[in-house]
Amino acid sequence: MNGSVTVGRIRGVPLRIHWTAPLLVIVIGVGLGSSTLPAWAPGHSSTAYRIAAIVGALLLAASLVLHEAAHALLARRSGIEVKDVTVFALGGVTRMGQATTPRTQGWVAAVGPLTSLLLGGLGFAGAVLTHDAFHWAVPAAVLAWTGWANVLLGAFNLLPAAPLDGGRVLQAIVWRLRGDRERAIRVAGRCGQVAGALMVLGGWVEFAKGGAGGLWLTVLGLFVAMAAYAEVRRSVLYDALRGVRVAEAMATPVVTGQDWLTVDRFLAETVPRTGRRVIPLTDFDGRPSGVVTVPGLLTVPTARRSEVRVRDLAVPLGRCTLAAPDDRVTDVLERGGLTPTGHVLVLDEGRVAGILTPEDITRLAQHHHRPPATPNFRKVG
Repeated sequence: MNGSVTVGRIRGVPLRIHWTAPLLVIVIGVGLGSSTLPAWAPGHSSTAYRIAAIVGALLLAASLVLHEAAHALLARRSGIEVKDVTVFALGGVTRMGQATTPRTQGWVAAVGPLTSLLLGGLGFAGAVLTHDAFHWAVPAAVLAWTGWANVLLGAFNLLPAAPLDGGRVLQAIVWRLRGDRERAIRVAGRCGQVAGALMVLGGWVEFAKGGAGGLWLTVLGLFVAMAAYAEVRRSVLYDALRGVRVAEAMATPVVTGQDWLTVDRFLAETVPRTGRRVIPLTDFDGRPSGVVTVPGLLTVPTARRSEVRVRDLAVPLGRCTLAAPDDRVTDVLERGGLTPTGHVLVLDEGRVAGILTPEDITRLAQHHHRPPATPNFRKVG
């Protein structure tokens, strides 16, 4: 997620904090210290409330990290690749690969909300112990609020709507019943679109009545609806490309360029021969060295184009998404997706065999698109 910085690791998984996460702490801290805690534990100083509010906001942030860490750790234990965990203003997200079975996916999805519910129970228990045994009203109120917030977080995430965890559980159930993962993704995604729209509607009604929380619910609903829409589109694409090999999709013949050329020579000699926006590069020995984009070359001032080498502006081979002609397109997209330059570089025995662009994939998906087949229901148990 753009705008995030790595702050540590959870058993080797990078933990990233988005710039909006501190806003969450500030907003929650202000509301907690100015209204909630004075109402739950009256009669204390404003300083005590401020300090307790900061502690409560940080406890909630830690709860979000634990929620996502539960997903990440169980996924890794189940053999799923986990890229990173990111905490942002609307919660958290764990980027990971696809589960290979519905059972694995269901448990990996469910463990996050279950962790939140467990933390909620611990918060309530700690509040009772702190209040009854030590008579510390403000700390007890903070723990009770943290418990309530975690229960709300766990319950909300169990809603059967992607991209929420409950949507992933629903996806696993449909996948298990119908035997079709892409169809299951579409079912959960459409539920997410409906849930997001209802959140937006409810948020606007609440905001119109003067409730500031309605604006937050509206933003959350928009996020859910857009993420669900993206999952449905991805599922339709993957279903259309099922079984298609890279060799069928890549642009051929491919024209490569030499990375030692200056920008002005490259624009004058190579670009007209390719007619493409993304051009594979080779070094002096003919080995692939990366790719370059025509828009990137055009950003070089005219006066400097005779001095700058193309390789200085290229995306190096190590940062490219690579594929072989016999790879399945869906496997390539699952493994690395399209890079920021919008390409997959296809290599065959160390030589450039072609290049795969979003336009190529869209064209092929339209060509291979077919109505979904009638599902085969499988008996459970």
